[in-house]
Amino acid sequence: MNLAQIIERHAQFSPLQVAIHAAGEDITYPALWQRIERATAVLLAAGVQPGDRVAWLGLNDPAMLVLLFALSRIGAILLPLNHRLAAPEHAAILGHAGVSLLVSDSGHADAAAALAASQDCRLLPAAELATGPAGGITGPLSGESASPVLLVYTSGTTGRPKGALHTQASLIWNCVISAHAHELTQNDHVLSALPMFHVGGLCIQTLPALHAGATVTLHARFDAADWLADVARRRPTLSLMVPATLRPVLDHADFASTDFSSLRFLAAGSSTIPAAMIAAIHARGVPLGQVYGATETGPVSIYLRRADAMQHAGAAGKPGLHVDVKLVNPLGETVGPGEVGEIWVRAPNVMCGYWADADNPTFADGWFHTGDLARCDAAGFYEVVGRSKDMIISGGENIYPAEIENLLADCPDILEAAVVGQPDSRWGEIVVAVVVRKPGAEIDASEVLQLFEGRIARFKHPKRIVFSESLPKTALGKVQKDALAAHLAV
Repeated sequence: MNLAQIIERHAQFSPLQVAIHAAGEDITYPALWQRIERATAVLLAAGVQPGDRVAWLGLNDPAMLVLLFALSRIGAILLPLNHRLAAPEHAAILGHAGVSLLVSDSGHADAAAALAASQDCRLLPAAELATGPAGGITGPLSGESASPVLLVYTSGTTGRPKGALHTQASLIWNCVISAHAHELTQNDHVLSALPMFHVGGLCIQTLPALHAGATVTLHARFDAADWLADVARRRPTLSLMVPATLRPVLDHADFASTDFSSLRFLAAGSSTIPAAMIAAIHARGVPLGQVYGATETGPVSIYLRRADAMQHAGAAGKPGLHVDVKLVNPLGETVGPGEVGEIWVRAPNVMCGYWADADNPTFADGWFHTGDLARCDAAGFYEVVGRSKDMIISGGENIYPAEIENLLADCPDILEAAVVGQPDSRWGEIVVAVVVRKPGAEIDASEVLQLFEGRIARFKHPKRIVFSESLPKTALGKVQKDALAAHLAV
């Protein structure tokens, strides 16, 4: 069975159900299936073969989902490009993956044409996917559950991006696991606004909703005003956020007056969610849970479900259905309750490997070594404390930046902050806090330091406060700490 057959089945079972609402248009499951059939014919006519890599350059669009499902029938692979990257970065990814066809929306047509010419690959406007004959495929198709179907390049918080390769089976298993995380059924309505070039926007709720036969309202890109307007107008039951999108929603003038009563659950991920943000959503009567994972893990690995969201606010949650998780120390030993260790994940939604990097040591014996650090309490709830490479060792003490960053996030005068380590001749490393003031705020370094008094041990206090206009970030709002640390060292 291939991924597209899920849409075909829903078209048969629920012919009146809306699959996707986008740009004012309702697309039912039968209409979506017809688009997939047409696109399959177009791709075959363009010479796409099993195993070929086909890239997408554009905003969130139903055509991207149609492309994914059509490629799944053929046994080919979708590579969604981060449209925010520069042309040389796109070229490097296409060259590394050996892309044979580039599909783009109209807004990225010029960039796509230049990119395709530089890489000597074919170009197909997204609008042409709809020009094929419906039901015109009579020959056998090669796509099946074991076929690779999605190649996603990591967001690049460290080093050169790597391509995580997922099979159709891993995407389907991720849908099953996500359905448990969100209690997702065909009666749900997901408001999807995060970029689908990342597994967060594509695989945490959007594909699982279609797998469940639910409805997806798809925004081309995130906008706080549009998100709030559709919460009120479209009445979704679920949505997914990250800190970088939560903040503008909470700060928006319409936040307090927007009717949130349709939302039974709001999920958040990408990085640690500040306690003040969680409290603000809970104050509106909406449980906010978390989803932890990585591009390589599907990404749904650990999650905080609705029933636990308010009582265990701030926790990442428990290992998901069908997911094995263990915390491991540098010697490879499993740590005990309350001890910090690196998160290792083994599950059917984990990638089958890195593209052209079969011997990468972060994926061995079925376990993906995430590089993230966490502790687990006696009740089985995990708390992510940071990345192993971000841990600061000062005077022989281990210091986890997330603990300090959470305290900074509670300050009303601070827009955002990040904590990194810097070399020091006396302590080995010192804690440096980089702070972005809110507009109009005049908080100074001494006032920032005062935030920590009596709240955390003194050895964890920053030795240096640096004020900045902004922080370097990935597309999903993760702070690029390597870039930040390198800037501070100059």
